[in-house]
Amino acid sequence: MARLQRIEYEGAVYHVTARGNEQRAIFLDDADRERFVRVLAESVEHFEVRLYLFCLMTNHVHLVVETPRANLGRFMHQLQTAYTVYFNHRHHRHGRLVQGRYGASLVERDAYLLRLSRYVHLNPIFTKVLRSRPISERIALLRQYRWSSYRSYIGKDRRLAFVDYGPILATIHAGGSEQNGAYRRFVEAGISKIDAPFIEETKASRLGIGSEDFRARVRTMYEDLLKGKRKSEDVSFRRTATCLPTGRILSVVSEGLGVERASLLRRQRGSLDRAVASRMLCDYAGLTQRQTADVLGLRSGAAVSAQLHKLADRLKRDPRLQKRVTAIAAELKASRR
Repeated sequence: MARLQRIEYEGAVYHVTARGNEQRAIFLDDADRERFVRVLAESVEHFEVRLYLFCLMTNHVHLVVETPRANLGRFMHQLQTAYTVYFNHRHHRHGRLVQGRYGASLVERDAYLLRLSRYVHLNPIFTKVLRSRPISERIALLRQYRWSSYRSYIGKDRRLAFVDYGPILATIHAGGSEQNGAYRRFVEAGISKIDAPFIEETKASRLGIGSEDFRARVRTMYEDLLKGKRKSEDVSFRRTATCLPTGRILSVVSEGLGVERASLLRRQRGSLDRAVASRMLCDYAGLTQRQTADVLGLRSGAAVSAQLHKLADRLKRDPRLQKRVTAIAAELKASRR
């Protein structure tokens, strides 16, 4: 089957799925799940996406995200690469962990977004093993399931800083403290009365989830993309951010860190200079991690991912470095206006 090109535009909402290669498990224990959630939180912050909800299953992941910066591809590349590097290292394996590219369907907002959230959150209790269990038991298991955003939506856990609850809960006709209970009742009603029409609508098109008109519009966008009438960012829907030249970025980074530009291109034990340069090249030159590795003389995109992860960890405990990185980012952001 031909690989689909992604339609990306500012403010789009997507249902994203990432599956294990050959349907194999991508989580072997809770330590793996905890690491994925941590990487997910870091990626959400770094790429400024809005994560509405998530659900981790044994061999796949569901995410519902909005991309104000039209950067779904870069966000998912970072997320999958960082987690794969961790997983392969921890479990002494190598090679691909996830199955090809992730799946992504554009989502119509409001009622469709709400129904999608129910579909995603109910995944843990619609497995073959649990499907025949009594409804009361399945409800109990759903409320106990730790590896999705559901518990924090219904008030069983504290809200997660990296999840944006507002858009989903805004579609529930209840206010304040009543929203959690109203959302819980809406989701759990889908256990006994499956939303069959919605499930059929999700299968109607790989490109979009929504009304017939919405799906037709997305299909037209996709066909225009294939014909070269639109870029993948779909310029009729978004403002295109200016990408800066790599030379300009490296100069700003070297000045901001107080080092020679040449030092960014060579390995220095204990230094995060190249990590800072990697982050700025990904963010402001629009490079992939593989392209960034080529610019900085690193071995691979995975090496760039490892650098970015180290930088994220250091920034949490190094206010001085955080201040420098913030200042560098601010100068580059001003340069591309």
